[in-house]
Amino acid sequence: MANHKRKICVVIGSRANYSSIKSAMSAITNHPGLKLQIIAMASSILDKYGNVSDLIEGDGFLIDERLHTHIEGESPVTMAMSTGLALVSLPGAFERLAPDIVLTIGDRFETMATTLAAAYMNIPIAHTMGGEVSGTIDESIRHAVTKFAHIHFPASNGAKKRILRLGELPLHVHMVGCPRIDLVKSILNQGHAALKDGLFNFGVGGKLNLSAPFLLVSQHPVTTEYGSGEGQITRTLEAVSEVGMQAIVLWPNSDAGSDDIAKGIRKWREAGKDENMHFFKNLPTELYISLMDKTSCLIGNSSSGIREGAYIGTPVVNIGSRQNAREMGQNVLNVDGDKENIIDAIKFQVNHGKYNKDTIYGDGVAGVKIAEILASETVNIQKCITY
Repeated sequence: MANHKRKICVVIGSRANYSSIKSAMSAITNHPGLKLQIIAMASSILDKYGNVSDLIEGDGFLIDERLHTHIEGESPVTMAMSTGLALVSLPGAFERLAPDIVLTIGDRFETMATTLAAAYMNIPIAHTMGGEVSGTIDESIRHAVTKFAHIHFPASNGAKKRILRLGELPLHVHMVGCPRIDLVKSILNQGHAALKDGLFNFGVGGKLNLSAPFLLVSQHPVTTEYGSGEGQITRTLEAVSEVGMQAIVLWPNSDAGSDDIAKGIRKWREAGKDENMHFFKNLPTELYISLMDKTSCLIGNSSSGIREGAYIGTPVVNIGSRQNAREMGQNVLNVDGDKENIIDAIKFQVNHGKYNKDTIYGDGVAGVKIAEILASETVNIQKCITY
């Protein structure tokens, strides 16, 4: 029908998912030939992880389906079980919504379930941020999803080349950049109006002075190093404490080992070692980007230091193996988990200060590009692969 709008179903399973696709969601909503559908599931609808679905609705989006697919425990077993539960739950939602294309994000276990459900239901799959390497199970999921996907939206030139080497047709591989950079560009243009004193009415800990230098800590579990998280975050907090600067510390994501990281943070606070620290479970993207722009150094293993950090010029200390082999800008200093090495790296980055902007992950217009391609691309559910 001439008036038919292509229904694009975005599946969001975590706070990282949402920030990684928000600009594309806005562009899809505003495109005359597209209709946005949203499924929120897993940790994105749980208070324990900040209930990202509240942020989604607060930004003006309508959530079509909420699926409870997250099994407590944050272990390798519960990760596998949560993937299975999501695979059981998603087909019914897809059947009710009848999307023309499912848009899935990145490399998390929810992404694997989304991909399998759509593939078995003969729904074309569009995939963002494929082709990247990191050395953990995320990389395996990322490459697996690439082989299921019909439309590819890599975030860097290196990622595009890997997708092509995997045999995907060049006409369906579009290097659009990372949608997260779109948000960064927009937020930086608006300034730091969001950084008010009221920020510290949320979370736990004392009120910090954001006019003075501060550190930002974002450290997640490494699924292939399950059981090591408590020691890893404790060494990081010790290093940050010994540097002697005030710090904002973020709660970990829901991957296997999350409870170990959370336990380390709780023990740190209960021991009264959290002077000059404030802890948040979740922050709106606008606040987080503003903090990244103002911080003296971001410490941990979040991909935000690699992606957003490159564009912002944030000095980053990347700890451990979680981001192994990712394309990185000059702003990132890689260290192992040794406390003294972390301290030395933080001091180096603080002394260095802001880096020049690097557009390795895009120039801030990915969302609009994605919407245009989703509206116009001809997709054959029977994939044709070249080798």
